[in-house]
Amino acid sequence: MAKTPPAAVAAAAPVLDQEVESPADGEVPSKKRFTLKMPAFVARLSKLDLKSRMPFRITLSKKLLILIGASVLTVSAGAAALAFWPSEPEVVKKPVLAKKSKKGKKSKRVAPAASAASAAASAVEPTEMAATAPAETTARVARGASEPEDPMDKLRRRLGETLCSGGKLENGAPGELKLTARQGDPKIMPAARVTARMEPAADQSASRGETVGATKTARTRTDVSDDHAAHHDAKATALQALQWTYDGDGGPGSWGKLKPDFAKCASGTRQSPIDIRDGIQVNLDPIQFDYKPTTFRVIDNGHTVQVNVAPGNFIEVNGKRFELLEFHFHRPSEERIQGKQFDMAVHLVHKDAEGRLALVAVLLERGGAHSIVQTVWNNLPLEKGEEQAARVPLDLTQLLPAERSYYTYMGSLTTPPCSEGVLWLVMKKPVPIAQEQIGIFARLYPMNARPVQPASGRMIKESN
Repeated sequence: MAKTPPAAVAAAAPVLDQEVESPADGEVPSKKRFTLKMPAFVARLSKLDLKSRMPFRITLSKKLLILIGASVLTVSAGAAALAFWPSEPEVVKKPVLAKKSKKGKKSKRVAPAASAASAAASAVEPTEMAATAPAETTARVARGASEPEDPMDKLRRRLGETLCSGGKLENGAPGELKLTARQGDPKIMPAARVTARMEPAADQSASRGETVGATKTARTRTDVSDDHAAHHDAKATALQALQWTYDGDGGPGSWGKLKPDFAKCASGTRQSPIDIRDGIQVNLDPIQFDYKPTTFRVIDNGHTVQVNVAPGNFIEVNGKRFELLEFHFHRPSEERIQGKQFDMAVHLVHKDAEGRLALVAVLLERGGAHSIVQTVWNNLPLEKGEEQAARVPLDLTQLLPAERSYYTYMGSLTTPPCSEGVLWLVMKKPVPIAQEQIGIFARLYPMNARPVQPASGRMIKESN
């Protein structure tokens, strides 16, 4: 069969909108059909119309043409709107530094829009922007629950979301960002506040990278300082739980740290005892001892053996009258005379009406037995902290040397709280004590003497 020429096919096919008769029987004659002219090469495909071998035509109804036209217009309008719609600013997920990370990943370039947003809203607190972050939950899921979000990353993300959503920033100090690091336990680790100031720069991307690096450095230093402060506070708390002693962690070197009231033990400039040297020899008024036989009570207070005496015993020096409160023992002697230390010493503590203290120090040197010391040892209590009342009185004048010349200087207590402003009167001549008596005290306290303290140029007088 001869093929239909292309020109004949083109001539036989009506153009769009050309009116034709209804080809099928049974259709309503009043209705009209339209045909869409197809390309000539489609008409050549004989398999599409094997019987008639006529040009291929697609019959379209009027309603279908209207739908197709409406669809084309809708797609065109959408494409035009998309072309002119402003692009959303890129929200930076991670802070980027100029250097490469350890994993070798290159730093991403920060979007200028996000940098400008971060610089413009730097005065807003992170907590104030939490309400304007609708995509916070989605971003957190995308990062993964196991990876905590960096505070600076969270701040930048929320700044971008706030600006993109049209939110308004609160008034604040321009160019200032305040970050607050809070501790889990306020007793161990106190709260720390870091303030980082970000100045605007011409290159927003470069300035942002520098700011991120500086902020991370400040945060790292803060973490280190917080760890150091927490360690220091924990150590201070442990020290404060200790009792002061003469050795170990609670020894004289730590007295000033054990309690705030003991600060003078470390910071004082007129501390006792001292090594008494280069005293100025002058005619000092003798110490007037007004001691009489008195009742007493003995107590082992955990630091020494202390003897509490009844009221009514006084000394008078420089026209001032001081009443004896108690006396106690040290081994070896805390005072030194020209560098020499003695076997033991007894300190007699006096107080005047105004609360000022005067201490008389009597040096004890190995020799014969001392009757007053033996009477005290005879009344030692069986338990620490308990007072043992003696049945016999003490004649305290027997505790003093026969020759009563002395040294004098201003110092402090030799035990915590190391209060200063104490008048010291150190007897120049020692008093003998038996070795057995020294041994009894040594079994209780082998050593309970504070080391000598700097004289710091204090004036020392001695009687002729």
